[in-house]
Amino acid sequence: MKYSRIRGTGSYLPERVLHNSELEQLIDTTDEWIRERTGICQRHIAAESETTLDLAEAAARNALDAADMQPSDLDLIIIATTTPDCVFPSVACLLQKRLGVTNGSPAFDVQAVCAGFAYALGIADNFIRGNSASSVLVIGAETFSRILNWEDRNTCVLFGDGAGAVILGASDEPGIHSTHLHADGRYEELLHVPHGVSRGYDVMQQQKAFVEMRGNEVFRMAVSKLHEVVEEALVANSIDKSEIDWLVPHQANIRIIQATARKLRMSMDKVVLTVQDHGNTSAASIPLALDTAVRDGRIKRGDKLLLEGFGGGFAWGAALVTY
Repeated sequence: MKYSRIRGTGSYLPERVLHNSELEQLIDTTDEWIRERTGICQRHIAAESETTLDLAEAAARNALDAADMQPSDLDLIIIATTTPDCVFPSVACLLQKRLGVTNGSPAFDVQAVCAGFAYALGIADNFIRGNSASSVLVIGAETFSRILNWEDRNTCVLFGDGAGAVILGASDEPGIHSTHLHADGRYEELLHVPHGVSRGYDVMQQQKAFVEMRGNEVFRMAVSKLHEVVEEALVANSIDKSEIDWLVPHQANIRIIQATARKLRMSMDKVVLTVQDHGNTSAASIPLALDTAVRDGRIKRGDKLLLEGFGGGFAWGAALVTY
């Protein structure tokens, strides 16, 4: 039986850093309020000339270098994003061209917002287990700043731009033990961008398609569903939470992360925390956190990881991984 293992990780953050102190000049907020409510100190904002493709490419090349691979070695590219460069083609197809991959292998995008990377990882894992691919590039990439209302302090303080990537390779030993994906569309209005190509396109043309969120309701649902899906992953693999070396959560909000850790009775010392440095980068936040902890030496080969994310839809998911 074939399994998928992580061969390399990579990430990229735009050069522009937006500190809380700058937001104090834009909206009715303070650095102290943002830190206490979210844990965020700063976020990275893509330059006007930078697109999601640019961020994804940089993260992809870093992951390829870490895996000691060439783009021509890839036989599948999956990108999780809510903020693609254009309606079509997909960012994955654009990246395939940018990387010079001409072997005709499939490339496509996945849209599950902040749970997007978990979804993309699950899809990639199934491609490898089904012998349909052997080397897969999985990326979460967002230019979320493009869909923010910079007059709405409930949302604009939370999000930033960035990209994270992993290379999965076929293996005889488990790397990704299991993935667990869920959604419930009944809660659409609690966290959404209400306009798009086939609904409210006139609003889109006026560049007023912004994220809208009911924070308290989202918080409660996120904590509940993340706890459930992590427990599901533990039960499915017959392991105890004490066997987990690192929780690598979606970096949405320090309070959500802390509440999830408490429910799992996990010390925050075992949680990879990067939200303070780049805010909520949606689909990019899990692979960004993963790459950060791999490169600084916290996560080592053989460590057991729990990856989990929750986002609009609602959509949520988790993966149990041996790195």
